[in-house]
Amino acid sequence: MTMIRSISGFRGTIGGAGSDNLTPLVIVQSTVGFGAWILSQFVDGPNKPSVVIGRDARPSGEMVQNLVMGTLQAMGIDVIDLGLSTTPTVEMAVVGEGAQGGIVLTASHNPVEWNALKLLNQKGEFISAEDGAEVIRWAESEMNFAPVEELGQVRKVDDWIARHIDAILDLDLVDVQAISAANFKVVVDAVHSTGGISVPPLLKALGVSQVVELYCEPHGRFPHNPEPLPEHLTDLSEAVVKHGADAGFSVDPDVDRLAMICQDGSPFGEEYTLVSVADYVLQHTPGAVVSNLSSTRALRDVAGRHGVDCHTSAVGEVNVVNAMRACEAIIGGEGNGGVIYPTLHAGRDALLGIALWLSHLAHHKAAGGTARSMRDALPAYVISKDKLQLEPGMDPGALLDKFCADHAHLNPSTVDGVKLDLPEGWVHLRRSNTEPIVRIYAEAATLEEAKALGNAYKMRLMAGVV
Repeated sequence: MTMIRSISGFRGTIGGAGSDNLTPLVIVQSTVGFGAWILSQFVDGPNKPSVVIGRDARPSGEMVQNLVMGTLQAMGIDVIDLGLSTTPTVEMAVVGEGAQGGIVLTASHNPVEWNALKLLNQKGEFISAEDGAEVIRWAESEMNFAPVEELGQVRKVDDWIARHIDAILDLDLVDVQAISAANFKVVVDAVHSTGGISVPPLLKALGVSQVVELYCEPHGRFPHNPEPLPEHLTDLSEAVVKHGADAGFSVDPDVDRLAMICQDGSPFGEEYTLVSVADYVLQHTPGAVVSNLSSTRALRDVAGRHGVDCHTSAVGEVNVVNAMRACEAIIGGEGNGGVIYPTLHAGRDALLGIALWLSHLAHHKAAGGTARSMRDALPAYVISKDKLQLEPGMDPGALLDKFCADHAHLNPSTVDGVKLDLPEGWVHLRRSNTEPIVRIYAEAATLEEAKALGNAYKMRLMAGVV
């Protein structure tokens, strides 16, 4: 089994022995590190520092949450308990409750045996690399715990999903009137997690006429691989066609990634979630856009259509948010179905993505269009994803340095691994932070061309030749 300690949190599999899994001892130690970091940042005041806790519906979630909350209490930190929630909801609650941080208990798209502690700062954003290193350092240090009269208290708050939905409805670009007039029928695949208690209420509040719920009971036993990729969404595709729906929505277990299915059962494509939403936003609000280096070139093309700049960042939500802040971007995100709209909050948010995308589709439908025709109007690219398995003794850093030097004439980007922008597409090679591999992504006009492009540069990486 596996345990991964990274700058943004602690992730692993439940059960087993020792520190190689997300055992109770590891959960407590990890929480101590975050709690100590919170205490080190806290300026003495009349109240104790507080941390917001929310979780997805995994069977291990309640057990992990109890350990986390008890540990924080033992450190003299108050806990605001949201119970079952979504990652973007917890992010908003940290700010709304005036808390000093947050912990989301979710392993996102990983299988049911996984869980994780995702760590948020006072802004409700994922902690930085520097802060993550401090948390790890604190987790490895000895800690003095609070005396009985100074233990933290737990306060349960159960209305934050509703408050999140209300905040989305209040956005100027969320057109409830147009959505209601469109008389939409949609299908929702919530993979038996917290999308089941957040997506249907959102859709009903938006005025969607009919909502067909698929796998919406939040018991955490995923009916299929929970990553919202086309090969995992065959049930959703079939349900959209069967019910004659206008679209289908799939979210991952913590509801920060969104994928759509068109009315004919074809995938809209998770890479195109951000592209489509950005196209709608830029029609109404000009401004820069940001995506990570491994996301589709289509966003750049759409930005060009609207006469605005498109910037890129290293892979990772915190990196996208920092780049968005630097260029004052109006919208950004990642090609995994993550939409970030800082007018609401600075984090990937599938609920927000649904509301903006449906607003876009409502106007498109009024002009005689469908989800499929809206997708077909966007620039067409396909991404191929491959990897190079590293053998013992292979140094991925040295391999990438050599590759970069060999391709200096192509002006490679080294912001995150090595990326080559080419006339026929792009290739991005980056070392994994969690596996002994180098990821090799390539994009071109067709899947065959993308695979050929990626394979050609994979061979060059292995051989060290131009």
